[in-house]
Amino acid sequence: MPHTTDRPDRTDRPDSPTTRRGLATAAVAFAFWITMAGTTAPTPLYPVYGEEFGFSPITVTVIFAVYALGVVVGLLAFGRLSDRIGRRPVLVAATLLSVGAAGVFLAADDVAVLLVARVLSGFSAALVTGAATAALTELVPQDRRVRPATLALFANMGGLACGTLLAGILADVAPAPLRTPWIVMLVLAAIGLVGVASSPETAAHRSGFTLQFQPLRIPSEIRSDFLRSAMAAGAGFAVLGVLTAVTGLFLGTVLHRSSHTLTGLVVFTAFACTALGQLLVRRIKPGAALRVACLGLILAAALIALAMAITSLAPLLVGAAVNGLATGIALSHGLGSITTRGNPQHRGASVSTFFAILYSMLAVPAIGVGVLIRATSLRPAGAIFSAAVALLALTVLLSLARNRRTSA
Repeated sequence: MPHTTDRPDRTDRPDSPTTRRGLATAAVAFAFWITMAGTTAPTPLYPVYGEEFGFSPITVTVIFAVYALGVVVGLLAFGRLSDRIGRRPVLVAATLLSVGAAGVFLAADDVAVLLVARVLSGFSAALVTGAATAALTELVPQDRRVRPATLALFANMGGLACGTLLAGILADVAPAPLRTPWIVMLVLAAIGLVGVASSPETAAHRSGFTLQFQPLRIPSEIRSDFLRSAMAAGAGFAVLGVLTAVTGLFLGTVLHRSSHTLTGLVVFTAFACTALGQLLVRRIKPGAALRVACLGLILAAALIALAMAITSLAPLLVGAAVNGLATGIALSHGLGSITTRGNPQHRGASVSTFFAILYSMLAVPAIGVGVLIRATSLRPAGAIFSAAVALLALTVLLSLARNRRTSA
């Protein structure tokens, strides 16, 4: 009998480098997705927590803001940690914090415990963002059909979008609305933890652990464009933060709709459109991107104010979508300016500064809206906030027009 030489392709074998790389890519992307999903999962549950623990709307905004501030501190303290000790240890730490946050939420019985859970969520998001993005860049070849930056974008924004929708659906259809979503999140985060713990290290050079705060840096060579982009994207992030914090309150007390899924859908729409906006920017002329973003932010603010005035869901949903698209365009424009025109030696510090501004804008206006709700009520507070967002976007738009005339 002749000897057969037919063998399966080496790349199809379970232990081939291509297969291992594919599994590692899937593990990192999933861990990135579930970690970010855990950060928005509380959104549709806030009204239930308010009834259970008896706290006011301002407490909800403070609980949310603690998360955003945790991200800022985490970015400044640990933003470059994966460059020093490797991607895998940081990814393991991030998913472990995500598991811990879900466990604390599961056991929460008062506001103090919720605050602890939000701090853990903030640190997990800060750690996973840089480490997972870098790991995906090192795992996925740039010539692949799906580029690593696109994969990281959908893992990040997809997690933020899906976390709130998944938690809302589970809170509506499953028993124990304050327990079931966190059991599911905990199990999924544990799977992500096992995945990244089993993945290979991708960082070629590591300098060793040193704990130091990343200095803030506004790049002088693109200072004006950096600040305009940060103001525009920051205005969009402020809307995202307020939507995340008080959408459930608006639907429950103003529209008298108690559906947690509906709350999740509004926030899902906002974050999903933010991802879409970052892809849409490729089809806009670079010189026009920020103007388009500012016009979108003004339109979104008007739609949200209209929703408050006529107590209607449709303008709120459309406003969330338009705000997401505009925010994504401004965000992509700002990051593009930093990575293509900024000094490469200070690129990491500039990106960290950019996101520190954005996450500060995610937190501080939410607290301000909470104070306004306490002083007046939800609808006037929403109108005042919408006017402030529109004014900030209009300021950037006028600055762009003045700069264009000066250049001409």
